Amino acid sequence: MGLLRSKGYQDIDSENKSNVGRNSVLVDPEMQIPQEIEMASVSVVPDDTFTITQAVNALGFGWFQVKLSLWTGLCWMADSMEMTILSILSPSLHCDWHISRYQQALTTTVVFLGMMLSSTFWGNLSDRYGRKHALTLCSVLLFYYGILSSLAPSFMWILLLRGLVGFAVGCTPQSVTLYAEFLPTKQRAKCVVLLDCFWALGACFEVVLALVVMPTLGWQWLLALSTGPLLAFALICPWLPESARYHVASGQTDKALETLEAIAKDNGKPMLLGRLVVDDAINTSQRGRFRDLLVQSLRRTSILLWFIWMACAFCYYGLVLMTTELFETSNMICSDEPMYQRKVDTCAADCKQLQTTDYMDLLWTTLAEFPGIFITIFIIERFGRKKTMAAQFVAYAICCSILMICTTSRAFLTVMLFFARGIIAGVFQAAYVYTPEVYPTSLRAVGVGSCSAMARLGAMITPYVAQVLLKSSMSLAITIYTVSALLAALACLVLPIETVGKELTETVSPHVTNKARETK
Repeated sequence: MGLLRSKGYQDIDSENKSNVGRNSVLVDPEMQIPQEIEMASVSVVPDDTFTITQAVNALGFGWFQVKLSLWTGLCWMADSMEMTILSILSPSLHCDWHISRYQQALTTTVVFLGMMLSSTFWGNLSDRYGRKHALTLCSVLLFYYGILSSLAPSFMWILLLRGLVGFAVGCTPQSVTLYAEFLPTKQRAKCVVLLDCFWALGACFEVVLALVVMPTLGWQWLLALSTGPLLAFALICPWLPESARYHVASGQTDKALETLEAIAKDNGKPMLLGRLVVDDAINTSQRGRFRDLLVQSLRRTSILLWFIWMACAFCYYGLVLMTTELFETSNMICSDEPMYQRKVDTCAADCKQLQTTDYMDLLWTTLAEFPGIFITIFIIERFGRKKTMAAQFVAYAICCSILMICTTSRAFLTVMLFFARGIIAGVFQAAYVYTPEVYPTSLRAVGVGSCSAMARLGAMITPYVAQVLLKSSMSLAITIYTVSALLAALACLVLPIETVGKELTETVSPHVTNKARETK
């Protein structure tokens, strides 16, 4: 049965309008039927039915979502720690194994290559077999390859194992997909953005762990100890709930009802009475197909989102890698000492271990993500997803342009990096809010996965700008980041769909297709 909700049917979303868990709609025969209902296959919605979206909105935000926040946050924290390691591992390998600058960049690139190659794979797996199964397999593989990385005997082994770590990390964005599908419409944006607190917490924890471990035990122990959150997440995966929306999309309505009953029990709300209805437009045999992201109604959105995610990761990880590189480069280029007295890194044997001041600067810039999160929460519902991302990209470009001022002041560089890090972190979270909202359930995981893959492409390129080009031309490297952010801001503004206040969809919108048919 294909169903479209009218305003009366949405009354169940408000607890103030009814104290009963029954979804009721009264249809007056003399009432004029809205135009969108006339276009539907049915004009009256039965009074004893409800959809997943209405059930999730009616059951509200409670203890069930709090537990899920902690579980998915743990996964997000583990992902953050693996990413933060990249800016710490490369300088250590440079000193221990005397690798070149290009090899340093390669240790970062290979991780993002694994993530790019696997992101769409994990998205397809999540749409076909469930978010829970994909996340469980991901956590086990990530823990296993993380431990093996700490035992790598040579540079080629570390490249192979870090690439496999990247392959497993490619699944972690699916935790956001799972989380968003359990959130009521009114709380979705706020909660998804707040999930970034776990990312920032993981990054801060990794920096503190490195500050304690690196001077005495070295990078091998750092890699091993950083797998702790992964082990914890793998152990709790059996209790991780499967998405009720996935169950509906795969035709497992009984399991979807069981999940909804668990939500009602945990949140202390009465379970909705009536029958759970499924839109028959959902094709259960064609879930998670990548080519469906390029159907006429989604083509423009998908292409623009891919560029936005790529630019966002390029700028974000570039800033993370620049944090440790920029201080050394600015001291070398902007110093008042004569050129012949400056020490230039001319061979692989020359190295400089990260000092306590470097770790503290990295920690301060990482802490910037927290105010970035709260600012994003404040503006994303007021101005919309598109304008929020565009404004933050422009603000990031301004911060980057200021970084081109040649100075040896660590305080000035730290402050500007602080603002830029908070801003670009906010862009990432706004993108994580927008992307699951714009894709239907049958394509949501593969849509997020494809965007994540494009983000990793940007992250693969950025080490050669932030770690290699920055050494020879600081102004050119920073200009590249500035221009990328401005182009991404323009892409945000021309996105065809604004999702603020809208519910998650179950199927691809047919409106564009119908218009195309009418014109033929």
